[in-house]
Amino acid sequence: MRAQSSATAAPSIAVATSEPERPSFGTLQAALGVVAFSLTFPATAWGLEGFGPWTLVAVRSVLAALIAGGCLLALRVPLPARRHWAGLAVVGAGVVLGFPLLTTLALETSTTAHAAVVVGLLPLTTALFSALRVGTRPSRTFWIAALAGAAAVLAFTVRQSGGALSTADLYLFAALLVCAAGYTEGGRLARVMPGWQVIGWALVLCLPLTVPVAALALAHEPVHLTAHSVTGLLWVAAGSQFVGLVVWYRGMAAIGIPKASQLQLAQPLLTLVWSVLLLGEHLTVAAPLTAAAVLVCIAVTQRSRG
Repeated sequence: MRAQSSATAAPSIAVATSEPERPSFGTLQAALGVVAFSLTFPATAWGLEGFGPWTLVAVRSVLAALIAGGCLLALRVPLPARRHWAGLAVVGAGVVLGFPLLTTLALETSTTAHAAVVVGLLPLTTALFSALRVGTRPSRTFWIAALAGAAAVLAFTVRQSGGALSTADLYLFAALLVCAAGYTEGGRLARVMPGWQVIGWALVLCLPLTVPVAALALAHEPVHLTAHSVTGLLWVAAGSQFVGLVVWYRGMAAIGIPKASQLQLAQPLLTLVWSVLLLGEHLTVAAPLTAAAVLVCIAVTQRSRG
């Protein structure tokens, strides 16, 4: 594979953007990404049953990079233009390394309900990063609905977890910031290259770090292979780390970063549903009320004009 020169990069960009996807299809893809992400915390909890936190994060990244790298090689995709590597590094630092590591460390001592605080605030944080990075200016109606939805989700998840701040909360808030930065940069890059290539190259870019970390972690952390731990590892590697991010970035490129990010307001509630089904956790009667409020906020943000 050869690196694209600035002269050859322009035609490929034109091909990637010559047929913009319909907004409705972009919304569907972003929604599929949210569904994939909603399974991440329960799958991580399963993975932690048999793997240490560093092993789980490093191995998931390596496996996802192997999948992505295989696709890139099979399709003979040339290396991205040099000007895109800095953005890919931000994506890698945020969504390949930072968010998985910080949330996995948090889930060692936190429930999935408590960890849902992160994704409850992520849409608003992503919209803020987008405004700063790519100059988007959503309408006042958009911001009112976004703040209302974030407040509803935050109130629900904090009530579920008791609201006490802990070391896990620090991990979660840090994860919120790095993930929002990665989403924003990934959404920007997905406008000039296919979304699957954005996350694919970000995963491959992290291999020089994730491979040695995986080797060290496997040597120092105990491993207990069970059906749950293996299934959890495979899902966070293939589903959350690659397939989910592929459709997510494609959706963001089609409908815009702020609007796509608001679909994630439903993610904490989906995560809690999976937590009940897969982990045996219990929900309060506040869940359907919060779900209705979130759906209203999503509808308003999707109809608003920036």
